[in-house]
Amino acid sequence: MNKAPIAVALDAPDLGVVRAWSRAVAPVVSTLKVGLEVYCRDGAAAVQAARQGASEVGFADIQIFLDLKLHDIPATVAGAALAVAELEPAFLTVHASGGAAMIEAAVNALPDTRITAVTILTSMDEATLASIGMAGPTIDAAVRLAKLAVEAGARAIVCSPLEVAAIRAAVPATITLITPGVRPAGAAVNDQKRVATPQDAMAGGADLLVIGRPITAAPDITAAAWLIAQSLQA
Repeated sequence: MNKAPIAVALDAPDLGVVRAWSRAVAPVVSTLKVGLEVYCRDGAAAVQAARQGASEVGFADIQIFLDLKLHDIPATVAGAALAVAELEPAFLTVHASGGAAMIEAAVNALPDTRITAVTILTSMDEATLASIGMAGPTIDAAVRLAKLAVEAGARAIVCSPLEVAAIRAAVPATITLITPGVRPAGAAVNDQKRVATPQDAMAGGADLLVIGRPITAAPDITAAAWLIAQSLQA
């Protein structure tokens, strides 16, 4: 079976666990995601540990999704992007709400990385949007931000699985759509609010699924990853 279009969120308590989780899932999935909490604690060593674990089982070329959600003035975001250039991430996230100039600055700083614009966090709902003064409904806001980001040069978009079909229809087919908030049927949704099953997310037009706890909290991490991967082939 081909590698599953899954980015496993390596939200691990230390570098040893990052490496172990990476080793467990690298034969199954296409991508490893290093997020803000782990990167703030361990820095570049987190990416190195993820790659090392994958390399130990023969997958040194696995993609790295560096999920830092940069959001600042354009010059600062450009500088932050350049600061991680040596890590050669396949994806680097910025907040689409930072605006076109900020996104363009990241794109220009890392032309070989797919700058990935985050639309609306999956922990947010209509009430949350209203409380911060963002015009909704959520699906309209997500599409609006996705189109802005693509026009500014972003080559990937992060959106919830509930908005992925609308965004797929609004942006070029070459844009990679990445969906967090993905939970197998019956799994706990935890702090996510806008969720769907892996199968529904893919049917809506997602190219890459971000999945963390349903895999990494399982008693057998490799088996959990295989189970989800196989469900996508059905």
